[in-house]
Amino acid sequence: MAGIHITDIETAINHWRERSPAGEGGSLAPQLQALAEVYGRLVFQRLSEVEEAAMSPAAHRAWLDWFETTPDTPCIAICSTSQGDAVCKGCGRSFDEVQHWTAMGPAEKRAVWRRITLAGEAWRFNRYAERAIEDRAD
Repeated sequence: MAGIHITDIETAINHWRERSPAGEGGSLAPQLQALAEVYGRLVFQRLSEVEEAAMSPAAHRAWLDWFETTPDTPCIAICSTSQGDAVCKGCGRSFDEVQHWTAMGPAEKRAVWRRITLAGEAWRFNRYAERAIEDRAD
């Protein structure tokens, strides 16, 4: 199984904070509590990733529920891998990643998203950034 990066845990926590603010006395929603435990463990152990299998079922479910709110694919419908490029100029994924995207699990997809976002070299992040934003709104 693939690892889930701490930034995804943070983003999922913020997602749940917006959806389920703390109750009276500061009590956290179950999803927040489960993700906060994972986040705290990562910080305490100075780790940047947690393996999916190491997460409690509640934390994993809360993370997956957040994942379902994210765009599934970085594709902007300008695929240069179909023209023989090893890496797509449009989205930044490798040929193999494009070909196997539907078979990838959520953590694998998020790892690719993280890598291409940090690189910021694909047209999705520069020339066609407006188009990518419009795609997310759909």
